[in-house]
Amino acid sequence: MDNQRNIILAVLLTALILFGWDAAVKYFYPQAGKPRPAATAPADASASAGAAHPARPTREGGLTSADDIALEARDLKTELAAPTRVPVDAPGLSGSINLAGGLIDDLSTRRHRATIEKGSGPARVFSPPGTPAQHFAQFGWVGQGGVEAPSPTAIWTAPAGARLTPQTPVTLTWSNAAGQIFTITYAIDKDYMITATQHVVNRGAAPVTVRPFALINRTDRTASLDTFQIHSGPIGAFDSRVSFDTNYSDVRKAGSVPAEGRTDWLGFTDIYWLSALIPDGGAAAGGFRALEPGIYRADLLYRDVVVGPGQAFTRTTRLFAGAKESEVLARYEADGVARFGNAIDWGWFSWFAKPIFMLLMALFRAVGNFGVAIILLTLIVRGVMFPIAQRQFASMAAMRAIQPKMKVLQERYKDDKQKQQQEIMALYKQEGVNPLAGCLPIFLQIPVFFALYKVLILAIEMRHQPFVLWIRDLSAPDPLHVLNLFGLLPFTPPSFLAIGILALLLGLTMFLQFRLNPAPPDPIQQQMFMIMPWVMMFVMAPFAAGLLIYWITSNLLTIGQQKYLYSRHPQLRAQNGKGAADAERGAARPGK
Repeated sequence: MDNQRNIILAVLLTALILFGWDAAVKYFYPQAGKPRPAATAPADASASAGAAHPARPTREGGLTSADDIALEARDLKTELAAPTRVPVDAPGLSGSINLAGGLIDDLSTRRHRATIEKGSGPARVFSPPGTPAQHFAQFGWVGQGGVEAPSPTAIWTAPAGARLTPQTPVTLTWSNAAGQIFTITYAIDKDYMITATQHVVNRGAAPVTVRPFALINRTDRTASLDTFQIHSGPIGAFDSRVSFDTNYSDVRKAGSVPAEGRTDWLGFTDIYWLSALIPDGGAAAGGFRALEPGIYRADLLYRDVVVGPGQAFTRTTRLFAGAKESEVLARYEADGVARFGNAIDWGWFSWFAKPIFMLLMALFRAVGNFGVAIILLTLIVRGVMFPIAQRQFASMAAMRAIQPKMKVLQERYKDDKQKQQQEIMALYKQEGVNPLAGCLPIFLQIPVFFALYKVLILAIEMRHQPFVLWIRDLSAPDPLHVLNLFGLLPFTPPSFLAIGILALLLGLTMFLQFRLNPAPPDPIQQQMFMIMPWVMMFVMAPFAAGLLIYWITSNLLTIGQQKYLYSRHPQLRAQNGKGAADAERGAARPGK
């Protein structure tokens, strides 16, 4: 009753500890969890070797087993040396197309590294079938009524010296003995979009019926961690609504999951990467299918088409394969791909996370360092909230001023809690005091905090972004821990003991901030606020370094604001000093 603001804050922090600790540790330290079932590629030597090692999902995804990584490197060396490959060379993507099956199965992004190490090479998006990181796309036809269409392993032909670039599309050709000629023309833009134009010409004497299709095939061994906060797995937009409802486990249990509604696009997502098929015109049946253990497929199947003698038919489908860069997705959405920007799972706070992200990007472009941009963002947030902080301190001063009257009422009506509550509320009204006014800055900061949290863990623009000194990745936890002497000892502490320098600074600044607050009259509350900074130090240690930098900066600015506002309210400083002295005397008494 004495300090509603402190009680509500304590409840919020307690809820964060109870519900956020386990989820955060599992999210940022997924290697501590149970291993996934082994993912098995098609039955060959490569797949068998990879299946012996269970996959452990990580936040970013990718292969985690040393044996799988070595096997992938050997398989890629063999697969990519085959003569049946057409090079892909674009500003956003590089790789090759396999003429065996016409597969797009070798793509890497030029803009993002595989790991934080500079020599790690580009991040791989697609890998050939049979490799541990199997992930590829294919376009083709299903022949109806005995029509011979190109098989999944058919060898296509390409012009000599063909090379897929934004300026030079590549056309693959295959024909059967009955006079049907099938072609696929691949075109690529400067980012991550490949356009496949499927064309069939009937030079036979009778009509033929064919059905165009497109598919994406991948293993879940390389999938990023799927949590209640961040979706990883099958994804799509159906009837202009993006669905995050289907997981790999759902597809595995059901065998197949059809799309509900018109398919705008569908595919698979990881935290930073997306592969998606986008039908351009015409109704297409979409869905997801589980094949062999650990192998999944997203399908687009168009309607049957009858092609008469001497006639031709064309179907166009787009393939996105690359990084979920917000500006790139927004540009494709503006070009007609429904809800493509929502492939980034901003969650409930999308209304606030996107503006925070845009502001952060603008600050980054101005200063060139995301860590500095986060600090500037904090300055802006605290500056906007400064008038509210002034009112908060005025409210705290008013609350402290009526404490003696409240104690009288509490003592007078100690046996009648309902009457006591009524009298205290009447006192608030009489004195013009709002006991909840001090809570407003806390509630206003919650959307900012969660929006920045989403930005740091979702936006690929934050991936591998350094700050200063040892902070080489603002989207990852602080890598230096107290228990291994900040990296000098060769071991990694358990997640709940992984206290880094940033976590220590967070605890210290929060402790100093609480010390400057007027001491609550309740000794239990006093003890809670003495302990809370160090509890939060453990809770927040596994979070992204950028989030801790935001909170530390916010604490420092709050301390500065408190000192300034104390100069404006000297009576509050005197009351705070008296309260702190009383708390220390109470703690020193025997039996306390």
